[in-house]
Amino acid sequence: MAGLTAPLLGLEKKSLREQALSALRTAITSGELEPGRHLVETELSEMLQISRGTLREALRQLEQEGLLSAGPRGRLSVRHLDEKEIRDIYAVRAALESLAARTLCELPDRQQVTESLHKAIDAMDAAASGSLEERIESDLEFHRTLCRLTGNETLLHSWESLEGSIRMSIMFAGLEKGVSNMSVDRHKDIVAAIDTGDAALARKTILEHMDTAAANLVA
Repeated sequence: MAGLTAPLLGLEKKSLREQALSALRTAITSGELEPGRHLVETELSEMLQISRGTLREALRQLEQEGLLSAGPRGRLSVRHLDEKEIRDIYAVRAALESLAARTLCELPDRQQVTESLHKAIDAMDAAASGSLEERIESDLEFHRTLCRLTGNETLLHSWESLEGSIRMSIMFAGLEKGVSNMSVDRHKDIVAAIDTGDAALARKTILEHMDTAAANLVA
C-alpha cells in the first residue's frame, strides 16, 4: 500500500465509518486503488487510523456497492469489470431509467420535474472544468434525480445499488471515454423528451443514451 496519498492519510474521529467509506470510494474511483488490487486490512486500518472493525464495516458497504469483490477465503480486492459486465450494467440502467422517464411523462404537471432536471444539467455544466470525480458525481446526480423525481422508492433504491458498478465501468474505460458520456447536450435531449409527455419518445431517448454510453465504454 506504499505510495498512497490523500484521501488515505488519516481521518478525523467524527463519523469514522462514513469518512472511511468516502476516502476508500474516492481512492477506488480515482484509480489510486487500481482494479484487481488486494486490500490488506492491517495496512488500511493503520493508514486510515481506524479500528479494523470500523474498516470492515466500510469494506462490506463498498462490496455491496460493487466496488470490491471477494475472492478465495473472502479476500477482498478492487473489482475489475469486463465488457460483458459493463453491457449488463447499462442494460439494467436503461430498464430502470426508461421506467423513470415513462413515469415522469405521465405526471400531470411536468414543469417542476423539468426545472429540477435542468438544474442538474446546470450542475453538470459547472463541473465540466472540474476533476473527473466531480464530473462523474454531477452526471450521476442527474440520473439519480431522474429516478428520485418519480417518487418510486423501489426504483430509486434499485438504481442506487448500481452506482458503484457505474463508477467502476467508467474507471475501466478511462478518462476520455468516460467523459464522452457526460455531454450536457445528450442529457438535454432526455429532458426535452420528457417535457413532451411522449412516453415512447422518452423511453427511446433513454435506451439510445444508454446503448451509446455502453458502446463508448467498451470500444
